[in-house]
Amino acid sequence: MSSIGSDVAAAVTLSAEATRRIDEIVARYPTPRAAMLPVLWIVQGELGWIAPEVMEWVGNRLNCSAASVEAVVGFYTMFDAAPVGKYKLQVCRTLSCELMGARKVIDHLRERLEIEPGDTTEDQMFTLQEVECLGSCGTGPLLQCNFRYHENLTPERVDALLDELRGSEPTDDVTPIIHERPSRDAYREMFPATSR
Repeated sequence: MSSIGSDVAAAVTLSAEATRRIDEIVARYPTPRAAMLPVLWIVQGELGWIAPEVMEWVGNRLNCSAASVEAVVGFYTMFDAAPVGKYKLQVCRTLSCELMGARKVIDHLRERLEIEPGDTTEDQMFTLQEVECLGSCGTGPLLQCNFRYHENLTPERVDALLDELRGSEPTDDVTPIIHERPSRDAYREMFPATSR
């Protein structure tokens, strides 16, 4: 492991491999700042999340302000400015998913996990986040678990997913899980106040 950065970021440590990859990526761009997304991705992969001192180091490395780095970390839901659980559950709340029952899925997760969006369970297993469009508008409601999509969800399907995750380890598999569309009755149960 090699230390990186200025006095402020002295406590931040990256492996020699991560440092090498960052140097390679920055060299590909005409201006260092243009490498921000891949550099942040490497740093988060190495450290688990992007702390304020890491944002400052990235800013120094890319010749921009820590505030510029913080703005990017805050904008993209793939980056985390705080530690997250083993499984990051991101539920799309954009209009098409909302119309298909995303609010019911979020409320069910809040109740089942006993946390609010933005929080992590006490056992550090799950972090719940509400996010904007994940680009699968025809199969909502959608939940992204780490990097895997789970589509056409219902509260029952969420329960099955949580039970499965509790007994497993995260994988790199990104193959989406596309359930059949819920029946009309299942949708009506998700919207009891508006069903006729």
